[in-house]
Amino acid sequence: MTALRLSRDRFADTATLIGRCLIAVLFLGGAVQKGTDPSAVKSLLAGMGWPIWLIWPAMAFNLIAGLALIFGIAIRPVAIGLALYCGVTSIFHYLPNDPWQMTIFVKNWAIAGGCLVLAAHGAGRFALRA
Repeated sequence: MTALRLSRDRFADTATLIGRCLIAVLFLGGAVQKGTDPSAVKSLLAGMGWPIWLIWPAMAFNLIAGLALIFGIAIRPVAIGLALYCGVTSIFHYLPNDPWQMTIFVKNWAIAGGCLVLAAHGAGRFALRA
């Protein structure tokens, strides 16, 4: 293996680890927010006619998925689940008359895209394997 190849592999593995952690921070923050101040999410759920008890499985999913991303456990299924989660939750932000909510809507789809890249390429070398 050439030094250039080793350098590229090290960069890819390091970038994948950092990317996983940055995405994880978003979902871990979501879990904390849902657990400490659930009223905003309950209002969103109720406003769409969804049962408010969905906040608790969403919180658990955010927490478990965020930790899985950090540790590199079951990355492909977790990343696919997170991409689907982002797609579903984007529904709450599709408010064309509100530029701020539309920005969140687009960001959800961008995060879904990043999760799909993780699903396609895996956790990289710096990961625990489940």
